[in-house]
Amino acid sequence: MKNWLLAGAALAAGLGAPAWAQDVPIGSGPADSGQTGNPAPAASEPGEIVVTAQKRSERLQDVPVAVSVISGAQIAAQGGVNLESAQYLVPTLNFRKSGTTINQSLFLRGVGTSTFSVAGEPSISTVVDGVVYSRAGEAFSDLIDIDRIEVLRGPQGTLFGKNTSAGVINIVTKRPGNVLAGSVEGSFFTGNGNEYRTRAALDIPLSETIKSRFTGFYGNHAGNIRNVAHDNRRVNGYEHYGFRGMVVADATPDLTFTLIGDYRRSNDDCCAEVIGTTPTAGLTASVLPDRNGNKSRTINQDLITHTDEKSWGVSLQADATLGTQTVTYIGSYREYDNTEIRDGDWLPTAYVGANQLHDFGPQTSSTFTQEVRIASPSNQFFSYVVGAFYSRAETERTFRRDDVVCTATPTPTVLTPCSTAGTTVTRPTGTAVFGSTFKNLAFFGQGVFNLTDRFRAIAGVRYTSDQLDVFHSRVTALAGPGINPSFGPFAGKTTNMNWSGKGGLQFDVTPQSTTYATYSRGYKGPAFNIFYNLGATGTNVIDPETADSYEIGLKNTLFSGKLVINLAAYYAKYHNFQANNPDVVAGVLVTRFTNAGDISTRGGELDLLYRPVRDLNISGGLAYTDAHVDQFKVPTNGSTTGVVPAGTQLGYAPRWKGSLGGDYRIRTGSSIDFTLGAQGSYQSSQISQFDASAAIRDATTIKAYGLLDLSAGIVDAKDAFRVVLQVKNVLDTSFASSIVSGGPGGAYRYIIPREADRYAGITARLNF
Repeated sequence: MKNWLLAGAALAAGLGAPAWAQDVPIGSGPADSGQTGNPAPAASEPGEIVVTAQKRSERLQDVPVAVSVISGAQIAAQGGVNLESAQYLVPTLNFRKSGTTINQSLFLRGVGTSTFSVAGEPSISTVVDGVVYSRAGEAFSDLIDIDRIEVLRGPQGTLFGKNTSAGVINIVTKRPGNVLAGSVEGSFFTGNGNEYRTRAALDIPLSETIKSRFTGFYGNHAGNIRNVAHDNRRVNGYEHYGFRGMVVADATPDLTFTLIGDYRRSNDDCCAEVIGTTPTAGLTASVLPDRNGNKSRTINQDLITHTDEKSWGVSLQADATLGTQTVTYIGSYREYDNTEIRDGDWLPTAYVGANQLHDFGPQTSSTFTQEVRIASPSNQFFSYVVGAFYSRAETERTFRRDDVVCTATPTPTVLTPCSTAGTTVTRPTGTAVFGSTFKNLAFFGQGVFNLTDRFRAIAGVRYTSDQLDVFHSRVTALAGPGINPSFGPFAGKTTNMNWSGKGGLQFDVTPQSTTYATYSRGYKGPAFNIFYNLGATGTNVIDPETADSYEIGLKNTLFSGKLVINLAAYYAKYHNFQANNPDVVAGVLVTRFTNAGDISTRGGELDLLYRPVRDLNISGGLAYTDAHVDQFKVPTNGSTTGVVPAGTQLGYAPRWKGSLGGDYRIRTGSSIDFTLGAQGSYQSSQISQFDASAAIRDATTIKAYGLLDLSAGIVDAKDAFRVVLQVKNVLDTSFASSIVSGGPGGAYRYIIPREADRYAGITARLNF
């Protein structure tokens, strides 16, 4: 009840952040499509927001797709570092936090993919300036120099390809400006571990036809959890740094080249799993420091779980106008390296009856993509986008697990470290080398028949050819907890062809309101469950996942574009749903990637954008989601232990979620203005561990909670500088972003995000 009241207070106060920039920062340049090369005008009113949700620049209100738009200014106001922050701004978006970046996942409308397999891909694709990020982990890199984020809900396979069966996150960065200009920004936050951030951007026109933009960033957060085993050192923090460059060259009035390069390093001691409950078995409770559920803030672990990452990439885009057609080419190459170091026993040392388990898993990956497409003018009877796409994504991982196991005779009645005299110690260890290569070739097209000035028909189709090759080999010195005997070498291969598409109708009820109804066929490619403990019974092919999705929507633009109210209702049925089911392998809880069966999701959504006057922005959203199991498959061995009952709610699918917010600039008429801002969000309870056991689902349910953020600042009347004070989680609402079973002695493990505590900070920005 408390959370309902707090959330209601936040929503009633009209709190949140806008989906557009209140003022265009100096040197930011115009918003650009990132797709066709044709600059899109900066939106002066909510009704004029331009998106590229259908791979051409269009008004948000003209697109027959449910899309939420988050501006770069909104992400900055949120104080967000990566896509995790976007979940508080988009009601249908949820985020699964995990021990390391490569195991984190996004969910839209209650559907997403969580897997530890290197041969499984996400069901929500992340696209940055037209380049597809093939690995889920890479999508969680820092959001730097963002113009806008477009969140497309539901299957988007026709234009964006496979692995978009649940949606697309389309990120567009800022373009170079026409004059020499830039900005420098610094932030300091404190309250649950000090955090420092610096960012800088510089626009350098190289000639009348060549423009460039360079950005750099550094961030450091000490962490919100303390580790008793390391003198109360803070963990759950990060150190990130990197840079990005963009050069735009207008070779001729009809030919533009865009070259983009970026580099990033991350050193995160995240995410520590606190033991939030008292063990039901064993003698480990005395060394677990803080068992207070989502209020736990300490751990006692000898190995600091952390992730070291490096990623870089280059892309070249060419946009040519040939007669009335626009031809676009995008080629890219990216590398993404991730080293996972994990404490898997969550204890300060090995004990008799409580074994040590440490993981070390470096992973390398590369992705090469090529895309070409042709777009016709939109103002003709039949307008279209047609193209071809190719990608090759390779991943290789070397994963080592080290155990310490000890026994004593007679069995001790008190907690006894393995270093105690008289104990018998063994050190099982195993190393596996495994990898995957995804090859994808597709041809696609989508067209709009403008039957009348008010009535349109939409049709699209995509042909996809997939090939997946995998390999695996594990050498075990001594089997032990979490370490199966040696296996392999194993090599597997699967291919698949798929036709997917879209059809729909769109009708302008009035010049200010348009309604649409669409059917979309979603597709997610085949997979293997290639992970450390792979055995002979797990080498089967995981069949492709498909979805049949129906959506109706009504988009309204009122008061000369000042007010946008968009409504959508949907139903989607997923077949051969690719899901992670919990399983016990060699005495350790793991998750097994399988074709779980059929699921469905249905619900309704509301998006609100309102700018009643120049300096007041209000935005919000509300979503109701019913995502549940329809029928799970019974394994071929007939065992029903892991079968999730029909009607069970999916993980990370809260039934209700909403946000509402606003910001206001007080113009004084002098050299200094003032700003006020606030944001509120609420979500109902959600299951964290999608499990066949009702007791485990209940124990791992994240309870409903609401958050409230406030800000106030001073800004130069000509926007030369800005200083903003922020207070995050004003009501100090504690919550977990993940709860899973499998802790020591049957305890439950919690991941506590930084947003679960109140903290405050100051950000200063100088434009020049």
